Amino acid sequence: MAPRKEVSPIHITHLTSLDDFAKIAKNCEIIEASSTGLLLQVKRDDLIPTALRKNLSLDVLVGDRVFMHLEEMNLEISGVITRTTLSGKKGFQIAVDYSDEAPEYWRECLMDLLPQPGELD
Repeated sequence: MAPRKEVSPIHITHLTSLDDFAKIAKNCEIIEASSTGLLLQVKRDDLIPTALRKNLSLDVLVGDRVFMHLEEMNLEISGVITRTTLSGKKGFQIAVDYSDEAPEYWRECLMDLLPQPGELD
């Protein structure tokens, strides 16, 4: 497991399934990053399928291949959902590991480019 970096929240417009192109969530935020993946925060209201909004677990998403658009960086990233956690009234945290196609040097460069908390203020 790679060391994590807390980042200034980066807005993701949509989290979308690569299998059927169904939108899973909108308006997510990246809250932590590492050279292996990203940790997203998703509010319950921002989950698009109503069946997901009613659950206390998003474990049904684990293993799904997804892509996301990082609005501030105008960048699309793909990966696999590896775990989900209920984070109380804040909604859910979703961990996404980068897809195998993403070279290690690219992942490390992305880590360096993501702003630390307060850097954009």
